Parts: sequence; structure tokens; C-alpha cells
Amino acid sequence: MDYSPQALGKAFLEENAKKEGVKTTASGLQYLVLTEGEGKSPKAKDTVVVHYRGTSITGAEFDSSYSRREPAEFPLNRVIKGWTEGVQLMKEGSKFRFFIPPNLAYGTRGAPPDIAPNETLVFEVELLKVWED
Repeated sequence: MDYSPQALGKAFLEENAKKEGVKTTASGLQYLVLTEGEGKSPKAKDTVVVHYRGTSITGAEFDSSYSRREPAEFPLNRVIKGWTEGVQLMKEGSKFRFFIPPNLAYGTRGAPPDIAPNETLVFEVELLKVWED
């Protein structure tokens, strides 16, 4: 059996896609709506303010704005592809869980030391504010 991050992630996404409420986009990004907001949705060039928690598929946390007790703010087109695509599906006030395959995350390079090459990532993201470009 192949225990590489890529093989484990592929198996995880195949099973996850069968779960109630999980949607899969054409690119392979999977998401689950936890809370549907009512504010505006960002475009790729907009700046967003978010709270988030990033984990591996095993649940090991590698980053969290909640832990820092301060939301993150960044241009949406300056992050991994899975975020750029997924956050545009949200409205202010929404909270989604994203399941991001390696090609929409850090790919073959990973993000050492916390994210292995070809690793599938899970992010819980709360969209607080959209600053239009």
C-alpha cells in the first residue's frame, strides 16, 4: 500500500466527497458550508480579512489566526489557489471548511517544515470582511 502524502490525500478526498454537504468544484477543491453569511463575496483581486485554522488531514494544526488572536488580512490573489477559489464562494459572515488537494495548495514543493510535498490540506475559514480592490 502507498502511504505517500499524495496517495493518502487522494484516498481522503475520495471518501470525503461522499459525505453529506461536501461539494466539489471543477478544479477538485472540496468545501463544506458551516455557516452561510449574508455580506458581499470577494473577487480574486480583493483584500479579505479572515480567521482560519489550517490542518493536515490527520488534524495536526500547522497554522491558526485564532491561536494568534488576530485575524489575517491579505489580497486574495496572493495565497494558494485553493484559497483564492474557495473564499470567492463565501460571503462576509460565512464559515466554510475547505479540503484542498496538493495541486491547489503547495504542490510538489510543500511548505517545510510543516507541510509535506503533495499534502492535502484542510482549512476552516471565517470571512470577516471584504475590501474591494
